[in-house]
Order: sequence, then structure tokens, then C-alpha cells
Amino acid sequence: MVARKQGKARARHLRALPPKDPDAGPPWQVIWHPEAVIERSEIEDLTERAALQHAGEKLLAEGPRLRFPHQSAVQGDAGRKLRELRPRRGRSPWRALYRQFDKRTLVILAVGPEAQRDKRGFDATVRRATDRFDAIKP
Repeated sequence: MVARKQGKARARHLRALPPKDPDAGPPWQVIWHPEAVIERSEIEDLTERAALQHAGEKLLAEGPRLRFPHQSAVQGDAGRKLRELRPRRGRSPWRALYRQFDKRTLVILAVGPEAQRDKRGFDATVRRATDRFDAIKP
């Protein structure tokens, strides 16, 4: 009898929860641009390469809700609407630039050096990411 009462209380609690917003969560789709995959594979340090992959997995789990320090906006006009994945909470010398493609899809467009370590390299990565997105957008 006690178990039956607990079951009813739990059922009442579950009914009281608000319905989940269908736009608020998974499943997210994270697609690596083929050239970004090549750029990631060219990173010699296996730990950093794995950290980039892990950051992509966090993006898959959280989607656009992924918070700082794991991601941030790319600064400047050239990087408008681009976000940067910050592996190892920003302590990695590498960044993966991505952008939302549609309601459920995020595309990782380019991999390059972190801006404070290599400004020219980062700027080139932003240009590559922007060009790649322009080539795939509908």
C-alpha cells in the first residue's frame, strides 16, 4: 500500500512538470566540414587533437546552449555570427570555428590557432570559415 501511494505521488509530480520546449534541446547535429577535419588531423599534438574532438562532443551535447569558457563569439566584423570552440576551457592553442546552419545543425568550418598566440593565423582561419559557410549555405 505504501509503494502504491509513492507511485501516485511520483505520477502527480511528473504531471506537474511543464512540457519540454521542442526547440530547447537535443538532438543536435554537429557536422565537421571536410577541410576542417583535415586541419584537425594535421595537429601534431595528439592531446590537443583529442581536446578538439572532445570540444566537438560537448557542442553536440549542448548545442547553442554551450557556455563560456567552452565557446565564445568571434570578435570583429569578419567573424560576425561565427563562434569558436575553446578546447580545455580556453587553455588550448587551437580553436575550431563554427556556425549554426539551421535549427538543429551546427557546422564546424575551420580549425586554426588561438588569436592571442597567432593573430594572423586566426584571421586566416576566420576567412576560411566564412568562405566555407558561404559556399554551403542554401
